[in-house]
Amino acid sequence: MNIITDEHCCNYSRPGHPERPARIARSLEKLRAQTDLPVTWLGPEPAGLEAVLRAHTPEYVARLNHPVDFDEDTPFHPGIADYSRASAGAALGALKSARAGEAAFSLMRPPGHHATRNRAMGFCYLNNIAIAALEALATGTNRVAVFDFDVHHGNGTEDILLNNERAAVFSIHQHPCYPHTGAQDVGNNCFNFPVPPNTPRHEYRETLARALGRLGDFKPGIVAVSAGFDAYARDPLADETLELEDFYWLGQSLRALGIPVFSILEGGYSKDLPELILAYLKGLDGR
Repeated sequence: MNIITDEHCCNYSRPGHPERPARIARSLEKLRAQTDLPVTWLGPEPAGLEAVLRAHTPEYVARLNHPVDFDEDTPFHPGIADYSRASAGAALGALKSARAGEAAFSLMRPPGHHATRNRAMGFCYLNNIAIAALEALATGTNRVAVFDFDVHHGNGTEDILLNNERAAVFSIHQHPCYPHTGAQDVGNNCFNFPVPPNTPRHEYRETLARALGRLGDFKPGIVAVSAGFDAYARDPLADETLELEDFYWLGQSLRALGIPVFSILEGGYSKDLPELILAYLKGLDGR
Protein backbone atom coordinates (compact mmCIF):
# COMPACT_ATOMS: atom_id res chain seq x y z
CA MET A 1 0.00 0.00 0.00
CA ASN A 2 1.41 3.36 -1.06
CA ILE A 3 0.52 6.20 1.28
CA ILE A 4 1.23 9.71 0.05
CA THR A 5 1.58 12.23 2.85
CA ASP A 6 3.52 15.23 4.13
CA GLU A 7 3.43 16.29 7.77
CA HIS A 8 3.75 19.88 6.60
CA CYS A 9 -0.02 19.76 5.98
CA CYS A 10 -0.47 19.84 9.78
CA ASN A 11 1.01 23.33 9.98
CA TYR A 12 -2.20 25.34 9.63
CA SER A 13 -5.25 25.43 11.88
CA ARG A 14 -7.94 27.56 13.45
CA PRO A 15 -8.88 26.98 17.12
CA GLY A 16 -12.05 24.92 17.51
CA HIS A 17 -12.29 23.99 13.84
CA PRO A 18 -13.13 20.28 13.32
CA GLU A 19 -10.82 19.93 10.30
CA ARG A 20 -7.74 19.97 12.49
CA PRO A 21 -4.13 18.81 12.19
CA ALA A 22 -4.68 15.92 14.63
CA ARG A 23 -6.70 14.13 11.96
CA ILE A 24 -3.48 13.58 10.02
CA ALA A 25 -1.00 13.46 12.89
CA ARG A 26 -2.86 10.75 14.80
CA SER A 27 -3.52 8.73 11.65
CA LEU A 28 0.17 8.85 10.77
CA GLU A 29 1.07 7.69 14.27
CA LYS A 30 -1.32 4.75 13.99
CA LEU A 31 -0.25 3.71 10.50
CA ARG A 32 3.45 3.93 11.32
CA ALA A 33 3.06 1.82 14.46
CA GLN A 34 0.95 -0.99 12.98
CA THR A 35 2.51 -4.09 11.42
CA ASP A 36 -0.48 -5.74 9.68
CA LEU A 37 -0.36 -3.63 6.53
CA PRO A 38 2.91 -3.15 4.62
CA VAL A 39 3.23 0.52 3.72
CA THR A 40 5.45 2.39 1.28
CA TRP A 41 5.60 6.06 2.27
CA LEU A 42 5.71 8.63 -0.53
CA GLY A 43 5.71 12.43 -0.55
CA PRO A 44 3.63 14.62 -2.84
CA GLU A 45 4.71 17.02 -5.54
CA PRO A 46 2.53 20.16 -5.72
CA ALA A 47 -0.11 19.95 -8.42
CA GLY A 48 0.87 21.90 -11.52
CA LEU A 49 -1.23 24.83 -12.66
CA GLU A 50 -2.34 23.04 -15.83
CA ALA A 51 -3.90 20.22 -13.79
CA VAL A 52 -5.54 22.65 -11.34
CA LEU A 53 -7.04 24.76 -14.13
CA ARG A 54 -8.82 21.78 -15.63
CA ALA A 55 -11.03 21.85 -12.52
CA HIS A 56 -11.01 25.50 -11.41
CA THR A 57 -11.17 28.94 -13.00
CA PRO A 58 -8.06 31.16 -13.07
CA GLU A 59 -9.91 33.83 -11.09
CA TYR A 60 -10.73 31.38 -8.34
CA VAL A 61 -7.19 30.00 -8.16
CA ALA A 62 -5.92 33.59 -7.73
CA ARG A 63 -8.51 34.16 -4.98
CA LEU A 64 -6.83 31.50 -2.82
CA ASN A 65 -4.06 34.02 -2.11
CA HIS A 66 -6.36 36.77 -0.85
CA PRO A 67 -6.36 36.94 2.99
CA VAL A 68 -10.14 36.93 3.48
CA ASP A 69 -12.19 34.02 4.83
CA PHE A 70 -14.20 32.17 2.20
CA ASP A 71 -17.12 31.40 4.53
CA GLU A 72 -17.62 30.61 8.20
CA ASP A 73 -16.59 26.96 7.69
CA THR A 74 -13.73 27.66 5.32
CA PRO A 75 -11.29 30.24 6.65
CA PHE A 76 -8.33 31.75 4.90
CA HIS A 77 -5.02 30.46 6.24
CA PRO A 78 -1.62 31.91 5.31
CA GLY A 79 -0.22 29.62 2.62
CA ILE A 80 -3.54 27.84 2.00
CA ALA A 81 -2.94 27.97 -1.77
CA ASP A 82 0.29 26.01 -1.29
CA TYR A 83 -1.26 23.55 1.18
CA SER A 84 -4.07 22.97 -1.31
CA ARG A 85 -1.69 22.44 -4.23
CA ALA A 86 0.22 19.88 -2.14
CA SER A 87 -2.99 18.04 -1.27
CA ALA A 88 -4.05 18.00 -4.92
CA GLY A 89 -0.56 16.83 -5.85
CA ALA A 90 -0.88 13.91 -3.45
CA ALA A 91 -4.08 12.90 -5.23
CA LEU A 92 -2.16 12.98 -8.52
CA GLY A 93 0.53 10.84 -6.92
CA ALA A 94 -2.10 8.33 -5.83
CA LEU A 95 -3.40 8.23 -9.41
CA LYS A 96 0.12 7.53 -10.66
CA SER A 97 0.49 4.64 -8.20
CA ALA A 98 -2.85 3.13 -9.20
CA ARG A 99 -1.85 3.25 -12.86
CA ALA A 100 1.28 1.33 -11.91
CA GLY A 101 -0.85 -1.40 -10.32
CA GLU A 102 -0.27 -0.32 -6.72
CA ALA A 103 -3.06 0.52 -4.27
CA ALA A 104 -2.64 4.09 -3.01
CA PHE A 105 -4.09 6.43 -0.41
CA SER A 106 -3.54 10.17 -0.07
CA LEU A 107 -3.39 11.08 3.62
CA MET A 108 -3.43 14.85 3.37
CA ARG A 109 -5.36 17.98 4.23
CA PRO A 110 -7.18 20.08 3.22
CA PRO A 111 -9.88 17.79 1.80
CA GLY A 112 -11.48 18.75 -1.48
CA HIS A 113 -14.83 17.34 -2.55
CA HIS A 114 -16.94 20.42 -1.64
CA ALA A 115 -14.78 22.86 -3.63
CA THR A 116 -16.63 23.83 -6.80
CA ARG A 117 -15.11 25.22 -9.97
CA ASN A 118 -15.11 28.74 -8.50
CA ARG A 119 -15.83 28.49 -4.78
CA ALA A 120 -14.19 27.21 -1.59
CA MET A 121 -16.58 25.71 0.94
CA GLY A 122 -16.97 22.94 3.49
CA PHE A 123 -13.30 22.98 4.60
CA CYS A 124 -12.25 22.49 0.94
CA TYR A 125 -10.21 24.78 -1.33
CA LEU A 126 -9.14 22.76 -4.38
CA ASN A 127 -11.09 19.71 -5.50
CA ASN A 128 -8.39 17.05 -5.25
CA ILE A 129 -10.44 14.16 -6.60
CA ALA A 130 -11.76 16.11 -9.60
CA ILE A 131 -8.25 17.36 -10.42
CA ALA A 132 -6.98 13.77 -10.38
CA ALA A 133 -9.94 12.46 -12.40
CA LEU A 134 -9.48 15.10 -15.08
CA GLU A 135 -5.74 14.43 -15.15
CA ALA A 136 -6.49 10.76 -15.77
CA LEU A 137 -8.82 11.62 -18.66
CA ALA A 138 -6.29 14.04 -20.15
CA THR A 139 -3.45 11.52 -20.05
CA GLY A 140 -4.82 8.32 -21.50
CA THR A 141 -7.62 6.90 -19.33
CA ASN A 142 -10.81 6.48 -21.33
CA ARG A 143 -13.38 6.50 -18.48
CA VAL A 144 -13.08 7.48 -14.82
CA ALA A 145 -15.54 6.82 -12.01
CA VAL A 146 -15.54 8.80 -8.77
CA PHE A 147 -16.90 6.89 -5.79
CA ASP A 148 -17.61 9.25 -2.88
CA PHE A 149 -18.56 7.59 0.43
CA ASP A 150 -18.10 10.67 2.59
CA VAL A 151 -21.26 11.27 4.62
CA HIS A 152 -21.63 14.71 3.01
CA HIS A 153 -22.60 15.06 -0.64
CA GLY A 154 -19.68 15.67 -3.00
CA ASN A 155 -21.28 18.75 -4.49
CA GLY A 156 -18.04 20.26 -5.75
CA THR A 157 -17.03 17.12 -7.62
CA GLU A 158 -20.50 17.04 -9.16
CA ASP A 159 -20.18 20.69 -10.19
CA ILE A 160 -16.84 20.15 -11.92
CA LEU A 161 -17.55 16.82 -13.63
CA LEU A 162 -21.22 17.40 -14.52
CA ASN A 163 -22.12 15.99 -17.96
CA ASN A 164 -18.57 14.91 -18.73
CA GLU A 165 -19.39 11.84 -20.83
CA ARG A 166 -16.13 10.11 -19.88
CA ALA A 167 -16.64 10.52 -16.13
CA ALA A 168 -19.29 9.32 -13.70
CA VAL A 169 -19.79 10.38 -10.08
CA PHE A 170 -21.41 8.13 -7.49
CA SER A 171 -22.03 9.86 -4.14
CA ILE A 172 -23.54 8.06 -1.14
CA HIS A 173 -24.37 10.52 1.62
CA GLN A 174 -26.70 11.54 4.41
CA HIS A 175 -29.60 13.71 3.34
CA PRO A 176 -30.68 16.11 4.70
CA CYS A 177 -27.22 17.22 5.79
CA TYR A 178 -24.58 19.75 4.74
CA PRO A 179 -24.30 20.95 1.95
CA HIS A 180 -28.02 20.23 1.43
CA THR A 181 -27.57 19.00 -2.13
CA GLY A 182 -27.56 15.53 -3.69
CA ALA A 183 -31.21 14.63 -3.21
CA GLN A 184 -31.42 13.27 -6.76
CA ASP A 185 -29.33 12.47 -9.82
CA VAL A 186 -28.03 15.44 -11.79
CA GLY A 187 -27.18 15.67 -15.48
CA ASN A 188 -26.35 12.48 -17.30
CA ASN A 189 -23.41 11.30 -15.19
CA CYS A 190 -23.87 12.29 -11.52
CA PHE A 191 -25.66 9.60 -9.56
CA ASN A 192 -26.71 10.37 -6.00
CA PHE A 193 -27.66 7.88 -3.32
CA PRO A 194 -29.09 9.88 -0.41
CA VAL A 195 -29.74 8.06 2.87
CA PRO A 196 -31.75 9.47 5.79
CA PRO A 197 -30.14 10.21 9.15
CA ASN A 198 -29.76 7.18 11.42
CA THR A 199 -30.18 4.68 8.59
CA PRO A 200 -29.61 1.14 9.94
CA ARG A 201 -26.19 -0.25 9.10
CA HIS A 202 -27.46 -3.04 6.87
CA GLU A 203 -29.54 -0.57 4.83
CA TYR A 204 -26.60 1.79 4.48
CA ARG A 205 -24.44 -1.11 3.26
CA GLU A 206 -27.11 -2.09 0.77
CA THR A 207 -27.05 1.44 -0.63
CA LEU A 208 -23.26 1.40 -0.88
CA ALA A 209 -23.41 -1.97 -2.65
CA ARG A 210 -26.05 -0.70 -5.06
CA ALA A 211 -23.86 2.30 -5.93
CA LEU A 212 -20.87 0.01 -6.50
CA GLY A 213 -22.97 -2.10 -8.83
CA ARG A 214 -23.92 0.96 -10.86
CA LEU A 215 -20.26 1.98 -10.93
CA GLY A 216 -19.27 -1.42 -12.29
CA ASP A 217 -21.82 -1.06 -15.07
CA PHE A 218 -20.06 2.14 -16.18
CA LYS A 219 -16.90 0.08 -16.87
CA PRO A 220 -14.33 2.70 -15.88
CA GLY A 221 -10.63 2.29 -16.49
CA ILE A 222 -9.87 3.64 -13.02
CA VAL A 223 -11.82 4.42 -9.83
CA ALA A 224 -11.08 7.57 -7.83
CA VAL A 225 -12.40 7.31 -4.27
CA SER A 226 -13.33 10.23 -2.05
CA ALA A 227 -12.83 8.37 1.22
CA GLY A 228 -14.67 10.16 4.02
CA PHE A 229 -15.07 8.37 7.33
CA ASP A 230 -17.82 10.55 8.80
CA ALA A 231 -20.67 8.07 8.22
CA TYR A 232 -19.18 6.38 11.30
CA ALA A 233 -21.65 5.96 14.13
CA ARG A 234 -19.67 8.19 16.52
CA ASP A 235 -18.66 10.95 14.16
CA PRO A 236 -19.63 14.36 15.61
CA LEU A 237 -20.63 16.01 12.31
CA ALA A 238 -23.32 13.60 11.07
CA ASP A 239 -25.93 11.09 12.19
CA GLU A 240 -25.15 7.77 10.58
CA THR A 241 -24.44 4.27 11.81
CA LEU A 242 -21.45 2.62 10.13
CA GLU A 243 -18.90 0.75 12.23
CA LEU A 244 -15.24 -0.09 11.71
CA GLU A 245 -16.12 -3.39 10.03
CA ASP A 246 -18.14 -1.54 7.39
CA PHE A 247 -15.11 0.45 6.24
CA TYR A 248 -13.10 -2.78 6.00
CA TRP A 249 -15.93 -4.21 3.89
CA LEU A 250 -15.88 -1.09 1.69
CA GLY A 251 -12.19 -1.58 1.02
CA GLN A 252 -12.78 -5.25 0.19
CA SER A 253 -15.66 -4.35 -2.12
CA LEU A 254 -13.63 -1.80 -4.06
CA ARG A 255 -10.78 -4.30 -4.40
CA ALA A 256 -13.24 -6.91 -5.71
CA LEU A 257 -14.14 -4.65 -8.65
CA GLY A 258 -10.84 -5.67 -10.25
CA ILE A 259 -10.27 -2.10 -11.47
CA PRO A 260 -7.31 0.12 -10.50
CA VAL A 261 -8.34 2.20 -7.47
CA PHE A 262 -6.85 5.15 -5.65
CA SER A 263 -8.30 6.87 -2.60
CA ILE A 264 -7.94 10.26 -0.96
CA LEU A 265 -8.96 11.35 2.51
CA GLU A 266 -11.99 13.61 2.71
CA GLY A 267 -13.91 13.86 6.00
CA GLY A 268 -13.90 11.93 9.26
CA TYR A 269 -13.81 13.80 12.55
CA SER A 270 -14.09 11.20 15.31
CA LYS A 271 -11.22 10.18 17.58
CA ASP A 272 -11.39 6.76 15.91
CA LEU A 273 -10.42 8.08 12.47
CA PRO A 274 -6.97 6.38 12.49
CA GLU A 275 -8.53 2.96 13.16
CA LEU A 276 -11.18 3.52 10.47
CA ILE A 277 -8.57 4.43 7.88
CA LEU A 278 -6.48 1.38 8.75
CA ALA A 279 -9.50 -0.92 8.48
CA TYR A 280 -10.38 0.48 5.05
CA LEU A 281 -6.82 0.17 3.78
CA LYS A 282 -6.56 -3.42 5.01
CA GLY A 283 -9.73 -4.23 3.09
CA LEU A 284 -8.34 -2.57 -0.03
CA ASP A 285 -5.10 -4.51 0.32
CA GLY A 286 -6.81 -7.87 0.86
CA ARG A 287 -5.47 -8.32 4.38
